[in-house]
Amino acid sequence: MAHAAGLVTTEAVPPESWASSAASRAVMSANKGRDTKPEKLLRSALHRQGLRYRVGARPLPGLRRTADVVFTKARVAVFVDGCYWHGCPEHHRPARKGAVFWQEKIAGNRARDADTNEALRNAGWLVIRVWEHEDPEQAALAVVKAVRSRQETRSGDQR
Repeated sequence: MAHAAGLVTTEAVPPESWASSAASRAVMSANKGRDTKPEKLLRSALHRQGLRYRVGARPLPGLRRTADVVFTKARVAVFVDGCYWHGCPEHHRPARKGAVFWQEKIAGNRARDADTNEALRNAGWLVIRVWEHEDPEQAALAVVKAVRSRQETRSGDQR
């Protein structure tokens, strides 16, 4: 796919690059950080359910982490985790090349996810994590239930 997209060149890999080849460098640099297919499917399902949200926003201003979908008033942060990048117990397959590097990378991602969850929960947020392989309609229903429940609770507190 990288060849078809014109991303692979005959240039040498820069010495400071972690990539094992120009092809792997091209493939990895083409990976998107947001607006992935699973994110878009979940957002569409949420929108059909009547929810409105912020995309790619920081739930806490002082925390350099962005959630994929944020419901600011309800204080719900939704993350759509990729099976490879976040070490899905069901679908993650370890890399064969650069195995140590990727093992450390995935472990770091998981540690950061746990830290993010804790920081948000301590600030009164509900964190919902959805694996990319989950059915977006089912995931959306769980998110809708959580958001509406928190909206009802918050409106009840203000009376």
